[in-house]
Amino acid sequence: MFILGLTGSIGMGKTSAVAVFRRQKICVFDADGVVHQLLEKNGDAVEMVGEAFKGVVIDCQVNRNKLGEIVFGDAGALSTLEEIIHPLVRNKQRNFLRSVVNHRQSLAVLDIPLLFETGGERNCDAVAVVTAPKFLQKIRVMGRGDMTETKFRGIIKRQMQDQEKRDRADFIIPSGLGKRISFQSIQKIIRIVLTLPGSHWPPGR
Repeated sequence: MFILGLTGSIGMGKTSAVAVFRRQKICVFDADGVVHQLLEKNGDAVEMVGEAFKGVVIDCQVNRNKLGEIVFGDAGALSTLEEIIHPLVRNKQRNFLRSVVNHRQSLAVLDIPLLFETGGERNCDAVAVVTAPKFLQKIRVMGRGDMTETKFRGIIKRQMQDQEKRDRADFIIPSGLGKRISFQSIQKIIRIVLTLPGSHWPPGR
């Protein structure tokens, strides 16, 4: 099985890229979605997060707005949260990959926003980065109802620069040139990686 890491900074169009992979019947692991599940009612991370951050658990689920207020701009608090969340996400990721193998699929995509920042590329056979011009990125992000300039700058500061991601990637998916170009880029990536052998599964191989 070939493992393709998929990443990109906020507002770069990664969600749309994921939709294309799924329409091509490719199995995609959604790291952000898993985090949301972990924090939802009776999620696996709720108790530990509640112990680490008092007052954020309401009705057996984590209030993500309250949690965000605590960890935003506080590197120590953010590190504590990541120490709780990341191992749980990695466990879910391993279960996902086992499922892909059991279903005899030859390609799995790991959609992880902070792939390079967390060293997740070491578990991938190749990495594709979704990218767009900075002005378009900002327009997309600021169009979100809950986004502010301060919050946007904070998120960007935490993420690796787009240029560095592109330099480290094996494949580039442009999302600022129209849907057709993005679609063709993804189709080409799929065709290429399906001809390549994977070397990262099972773990320790």
